[in-house]
Amino acid sequence: MLNSTFAAMDFSLSDHQLLIRDTVREFMRSEVRPHVKEWERTDHFPLDAIKKLGALGCCGMLTPEAYGGPGLDTISYVLMLEEVARVHVAMATALSVTNSAVQLPLLAFATEAQKSRYLKPLAAGEFLGAFCLTEPAAGSDAAAIQATATRHVAQGESGSPAAFSGSSACGTVTPDCALGVSSASSTQGAGGRSFSSDIDQPQKAGASAPEELLSSSTGHESLATSHYLLNGTKTWVTNGSHAGLYIIFAKTQPELGGKGITAFLVEPTFPGFHIGRHEDKMGQRSSPSVEIILDNCEVPAANRLGEEGQGLKIALSALDGGRIGIAAQAVGLAQAALDESVKYARARKAFGRSIGEFQAIQFMLADMHTEIEAARALLYHAAFLKDRPLASGARVSDRPDVALAFMPAPSDSVVSSGAPPSSLACLPSLWQEGGSSLSSSRHSPLATSHSPSSSAKLYASEMVNRVVYKAVQIHGSQGYSRESEVERMYRDARVISIYEGTSEIQRTIIARDLLRS
Repeated sequence: MLNSTFAAMDFSLSDHQLLIRDTVREFMRSEVRPHVKEWERTDHFPLDAIKKLGALGCCGMLTPEAYGGPGLDTISYVLMLEEVARVHVAMATALSVTNSAVQLPLLAFATEAQKSRYLKPLAAGEFLGAFCLTEPAAGSDAAAIQATATRHVAQGESGSPAAFSGSSACGTVTPDCALGVSSASSTQGAGGRSFSSDIDQPQKAGASAPEELLSSSTGHESLATSHYLLNGTKTWVTNGSHAGLYIIFAKTQPELGGKGITAFLVEPTFPGFHIGRHEDKMGQRSSPSVEIILDNCEVPAANRLGEEGQGLKIALSALDGGRIGIAAQAVGLAQAALDESVKYARARKAFGRSIGEFQAIQFMLADMHTEIEAARALLYHAAFLKDRPLASGARVSDRPDVALAFMPAPSDSVVSSGAPPSSLACLPSLWQEGGSSLSSSRHSPLATSHSPSSSAKLYASEMVNRVVYKAVQIHGSQGYSRESEVERMYRDARVISIYEGTSEIQRTIIARDLLRS
């Protein structure tokens, strides 16, 4: 299935994919694991570590080389997230959003000027992006958002483009948490950082947006002298206090409901953009989730993503792609909980022998392992199907932008033996040397369905909650202590069945596809 130059049911990983997995695993073991407990205790966002992962190519894995990414396949992407989540799921959440919820919509719907301005620094990890859909009164019902965007024509001299304050800010992102979670907005705060390769360098207010984003050459006709005023509140914007680019959804025609939603690319230095309160969360505490307050936020019309009324389509397609990443987080976290449980069962003594010798513990370990493997199979199958529509043999460098956006094609070239490279960015060139094609067998009808990603997300997210429950049970009172790794895992796992679409929404999607087929 994965190494598709051989039999159609070959489940082995390619040498490239193994190299990616092992490189990320070693980085997380040496650079991140020693600090996780302190980061979670102090709510510290590990920006420096994420920047290092960006240097390895992990911040834009699905983005093609033309826009600064390595252009890897979906299996490689989920392997990376699985290994990151195995050590620190909050960091995996950050990487999931910047890779899928932000960059994939840009690849599919952005103009060339927008891609040039935002994709390259996103893919390099110079700054990360945030996804702003959820509102206090709109969670799973995305069409019920109340944020508005009103079009205005600027009064520039001689028809010249109006200047907007600010270049982009920088920082980091994670997924707009919580379709299905809501919160009341309250405190208003100021936010904004510089849009540059130096993430911590402050940005001076009043800088003009670049001309290419304000000229008619962006592909939006007659938008050079106009802007939108955005008003409303977004909640559960993960890592929103550090992001450098926000995809914000607002209604340009409220009377049309979901068909009146439009997407915008917003920089935190735009006038009227404010960062509100931080959520005091149960888990994933080093990944901040904040509210975003839009008070007549001025957004250049050239920063509209796609056409007016396309916003809901953009949002739902981004969430569908992101569900595979959330399933990968669940599998990685569950594997970590199993690893800790096996280690503890071997070491802990009771009644004169290790508790691992008792059938009750053995049965829990066996169930945990079996469920993880089942979830991993669903995950890899969903990732495989994302790549499957390009089974005609296209190489990484040949893929069209729009097709690539939601289904990057894998390759199975062999990486030469030797020490692992310091960056995953070297892999695309190796891929193109072999350029082997995918299996030419008939495509599965599920390749065009939402069910595979929803099935993977549903099962994996509920599986991880069962697994961490058993992990705490195996550890006994030690598992209830804040000094225990599995106690943190228990808290971190709970939100996985909520954000990027609740389990109930996934069941609705799966049933709908079954009844339509």
